[in-house]
Amino acid sequence: MKTILGLLMAIFIGFSTQAQDKKAKDLLDKVTAKVKSYDNISIDFKYSLNNAKENINQDSKGSVVMKGNQYVLNFMGITKLFDGKKTYTIVPEDEEITVSTVNEKDDSAITPSKMLTFFNKGYNFSMDIVQNVGGKKIQYIKLVPTNAKDQRKEILVGIDSKTNNIYNVIEIAKKGTKTTLTVNSFKTNQALPKNQFTFVASKYPNYTINKLD
Repeated sequence: MKTILGLLMAIFIGFSTQAQDKKAKDLLDKVTAKVKSYDNISIDFKYSLNNAKENINQDSKGSVVMKGNQYVLNFMGITKLFDGKKTYTIVPEDEEITVSTVNEKDDSAITPSKMLTFFNKGYNFSMDIVQNVGGKKIQYIKLVPTNAKDQRKEILVGIDSKTNNIYNVIEIAKKGTKTTLTVNSFKTNQALPKNQFTFVASKYPNYTINKLD
């Protein structure tokens, strides 16, 4: 779940402003400005994990709705709801809910409040290849972690040149594992229910609730 959140955050982040590749920076600034203009964002996505050496090929689908620093993520049968203060991880299969408080001072924690600062440090970036995908011109930007201990070799962020929206995010690990998050549907400024980001315990009468804090 942390991996999928990391990839999702890459869709909404503000990228590093270091003077590395001006074209890359200008494009990422456009993406960031556009994201900031939305009241809320709803995404349906496909998540793929591939490792040729281990003969692993897994595909999953999911969705996420985000508004400010709140979100509801549905992925692999699990719902993760963040109301701005607490995170509720709901697992229907086990009839269990885990409640935890996000530590905003934890630099390793991936939270919605860090959407616009996630890549502000720790990466070098540059323009990469352009691909035609289903009639869309996708411009890739390569991000390389500056920390030698980072297990990721590089991250490729694909941007639709026409809309300046993210098309996909690809993480390539040093050991060969590749994870890809592809946006199938990108909707903005939807009419959301008032309780969209509110946890309602009465909806889960038979669930065990575990509080970590």
